[in-house]
Amino acid sequence: MNKMVITCAICGAETTKEHNPNLPVTPEELAQATYDAYLAGASIVHLHVRDKKGKATMDVDIFAQTIKLIREKCDIVIEVTTGGGVGMSDEERMQVLELKPEMASLDCGTVNFGDEFIVNTLPSMRNYAKKMKEYGVRPTLECFDLSHIYAAEVIIKEGLVEPPFHYGFVMNVPGGVKYDVETLDFFVRRIPKGSFWTVMGIGGRASLLSHYGALSLNGFIRVGFEDNVYYSKGVLAKSNAQLVERAVRIAKEGGYEIATPKDVRELLKLRTA
Repeated sequence: MNKMVITCAICGAETTKEHNPNLPVTPEELAQATYDAYLAGASIVHLHVRDKKGKATMDVDIFAQTIKLIREKCDIVIEVTTGGGVGMSDEERMQVLELKPEMASLDCGTVNFGDEFIVNTLPSMRNYAKKMKEYGVRPTLECFDLSHIYAAEVIIKEGLVEPPFHYGFVMNVPGGVKYDVETLDFFVRRIPKGSFWTVMGIGGRASLLSHYGALSLNGFIRVGFEDNVYYSKGVLAKSNAQLVERAVRIAKEGGYEIATPKDVRELLKLRTA
């Protein structure tokens, strides 16, 4: 595999315009940010949406409107969140799967999230996985800790997730596992052979360093305002696309080709492939 898959997480649930005034929040802004990231080289968009007040929401109608606007602009692979935001119920978080997106995140364990925490029990994981399997949605098994890799192993062994497996290693969340390449390597060695994975470094320094970790260990890269709002120390990024452009440059300098949405659909055997 010599193609780099770049995911762009354009807004997340916790980032605000106070963090970066360039944050997209309306369906129209999210669609345009996605299109700009696609033109820059992203092949997957990780999608959260916001309500009219700019707050995180799992409203299916807002997701549907945003996805429609994105689809009018480009064929990027759409990965919706089922992580939602702090305090949301499983029922709230799961309803977006009714739209039958190509991909969705599946959080694989409870995790500290700064001063808050997000609860993901094994029964909850089974429910998400069953619904994704029913709708033909490819899960990204998001792991914030080593124990989450083993929790994912449980639902894999139960036949609720089928290969090819795609993991998302979320590192440097305050109160969670720190990012460094040694820890990343430790995680990679403990997932099933032949699995694909994307690393997500949270915060400016971790985000950039994780790009090089992905290159060195044959993984994929995620960028975007959900993970990091800075381009360099103290300098806010102008757009999600600017962060994608840098990731593309780094990947190309590392000898990688940039994967297209078509490449991702074939690689991960997505429903529309």
